[in-house]
Amino acid sequence: MAKILKVHPGDQVAVAINDLKKGEKLIIDGREIIIKENIPMGHKIALRHFNINDDIIKYGFSIGRAITNIEDGAHVHTHNLKTNLKNNLKYEYHPKKTELKIARENKTFSGYLRSNGNAGIRNELWIVPTVGCVNGQAEEIIKRFKAESDTSYIDAIEVLSHPYGCSQLGVDFNNTKKALVAAIKHPNAGGVLVLGLGCENNQLSGIIEALGEYDHSRIKTLIAQDVEDEVEEGLKIVKELSELIKHDKRIDIPVSKLRIGLKCGGSDGFSGITANPLLGCFSDWLIAQGGTTVLSEVPEMFGAETILMNRAKDRSVFEKIVALINGFKDYFRKNNQVIYENPSPGNKEGGISTLEDKSLGNVQKGGTSSVVDVLNYGEQIKENGLNLLWSPGNDIVSTSALAMSGCQMILFTTGRGTPFGSFVPTMKISTNSNLFNKKKNWIDFNAGSLLDSKSMVDLLKEFTDYILIVAGGEKVKHELTDGKGIAIFKSGVTL
Repeated sequence: MAKILKVHPGDQVAVAINDLKKGEKLIIDGREIIIKENIPMGHKIALRHFNINDDIIKYGFSIGRAITNIEDGAHVHTHNLKTNLKNNLKYEYHPKKTELKIARENKTFSGYLRSNGNAGIRNELWIVPTVGCVNGQAEEIIKRFKAESDTSYIDAIEVLSHPYGCSQLGVDFNNTKKALVAAIKHPNAGGVLVLGLGCENNQLSGIIEALGEYDHSRIKTLIAQDVEDEVEEGLKIVKELSELIKHDKRIDIPVSKLRIGLKCGGSDGFSGITANPLLGCFSDWLIAQGGTTVLSEVPEMFGAETILMNRAKDRSVFEKIVALINGFKDYFRKNNQVIYENPSPGNKEGGISTLEDKSLGNVQKGGTSSVVDVLNYGEQIKENGLNLLWSPGNDIVSTSALAMSGCQMILFTTGRGTPFGSFVPTMKISTNSNLFNKKKNWIDFNAGSLLDSKSMVDLLKEFTDYILIVAGGEKVKHELTDGKGIAIFKSGVTL
């Protein structure tokens, strides 16, 4: 088996598939490379001599510049490589149209068709508090319900707990309302109780107005201060909702109804080589079937944004992507933060050296499809195809934002591992086999087999089949351990 991997024919560095020892001799592109120092798995090896300020090419693009002379066969990392990224750029639109030569397979999944035409992959019962003050009461309602009722026919019973809904101003107040409204209308919920306190600034009346048209039989409301015993009243409503859920049945639904979020976290040097390209291939496949994928983590597009901009379906979408990128940089500056304070310590330990290195791996998840739209935080998907979404890179905030946009499932690639999940199924895909074998209680699928002997064609078929099984009801690891959560984006003043 090969010990190093060159990602793109024009690359000037390769990636160590396993730990390499000083003095090892390797052959790549028909020439011998002598390893000059111990190099950890996932880290980069110089394939040529670099002088100070030379660009270093990986994925076919610059990932930064040399800050020292670097020998052929040396370790290339944060000690000798620095980002080239600067502040806002002036972008030009150079359309690069791609045609997906992927057959339409007419596949289906077993799901729940909702009254508005959207499809759910779970039939869950949720309590959504309008304000964090009633989180405890919501939990008590659920506790009583589980103690008194048969809940075996409900996929999950959750309180979408959060600390917000009061003492918020401006953008933060609007973000909380948009986030909760999006969660309330999510198709994975067969029934929702919206529980308010009564005196919060996120008034239940405002939530109802923002909901617009909705199924009044499936979404119920209660204000705690208006009743003598909110737990008893809430329990009655939850039992009423559960009777409706009891009669829901899964039916075969075209995969064109699937909306899948694409996310990575705890990335390593293999993320852009195995798991993220696998998601890219899946994204292209699903879009060819008429479905939708959503790519987020805006700060982890910096340095690779022009790839996405040139795939915009038209100039209007191109301008939206420019506003997305530069707007997020403005957000950093507004808070007096360094725009390129990335990658994280875990990323660096795994072999990622600069933000360009990280971003070029990140955008692999978007495959080769055209970008059809750009969504603001809390905005719902309007067009089938590849969408971009405003959100930070933070794992639970970003996955929550993807779910709020209407994604029924999140595909989450990781080289380091994490047990968390959003309030929708969050499938963990390992970038390397070591992680998969070590953390089987966290990881659902192993993309690291691409480094062994499995072809992308074979693995994609296996992966696609598994996703349809999960969409049909099989639980992923974080669902089995109840590792669910919701996080609402916050940036401003708390009163």
